[in-house]
Amino acid sequence: MKRTLMLTVAMAALLLTPCLVVAEESNAFVQYFDNGQINWQTGMITATGIGAPPANAVNMAQKRGMAVRAATVVARRNLLEIVKGVQIDSATTVEDYMVTSDVVVSQVSGFLQNSKVMGPPTYLSDGSVEITVGIPLHGRLSGLLIPNNAPFKTMAAPEPKAQPTPEPEPKAQPAPETPAVNYTGLLIDARGLSLRPAMSPKIVDENGEEVYGSVMVSREYAIQQGMAGYAKNVESAAQNPRIASTPLQVKAKDVSGKARTNLMVSNDQAQQIKQLSKDSDVLEKCKVMIVLD
Repeated sequence: MKRTLMLTVAMAALLLTPCLVVAEESNAFVQYFDNGQINWQTGMITATGIGAPPANAVNMAQKRGMAVRAATVVARRNLLEIVKGVQIDSATTVEDYMVTSDVVVSQVSGFLQNSKVMGPPTYLSDGSVEITVGIPLHGRLSGLLIPNNAPFKTMAAPEPKAQPTPEPEPKAQPAPETPAVNYTGLLIDARGLSLRPAMSPKIVDENGEEVYGSVMVSREYAIQQGMAGYAKNVESAAQNPRIASTPLQVKAKDVSGKARTNLMVSNDQAQQIKQLSKDSDVLEKCKVMIVLD
């Protein structure tokens, strides 16, 4: 009997092990805090809060209802603290920006009060309740957090179509050249550099010249999807729909900026990024993925 029990436990452990490995090898880059997290791949910010039932509640239903409300208030307060710590750029956090304007404080606080409750409450053994709330970083919240005076590129109007011209007489064709690669995005490998994620990261060359930043992208795209997505490995980043099927892959040399949110690439690779910007609108549309540890 004892031997059978030991075999059963061993088999259960073997069955459970792959599940644990899969959870640990998640490709999403997640930044953890005491009471919540930011998933920089999905752009979702979540926070938890615990509320205790009041001693003067008349019945169990009232206790639970009031505990849920208290937990929701705490969760949204924790959500605000997490949002305050988000880096807008290498020099500015959301909290820094909020200090500059009471209007921004009011707008952000009011917006977070409407954050979504993520699933049913968890009832704990001591009678208290745990609630998780969440809100997307991109979209309306980004519109509030990215300063209005931040420099962004204005989307150019499409040029009128040229009128067709008569085709010239056919001439002898030269030997065909190797076709240029039509890159669908930019993938930057920044592993091993202790880079920190931000809403508005920059890429510079070895001389400090900016080759990717807000001045090169559309504010609309930056607000709706962020200036860059973040992943934990090159393979998952390369398969992300954001940069489609054929991204230009670049290895970062170093990080820069006060908060270590900006990337430095070699001058040769900086030239490739500049050429990509000239040849297509993928950078203007923020089709950029960054791989972090």
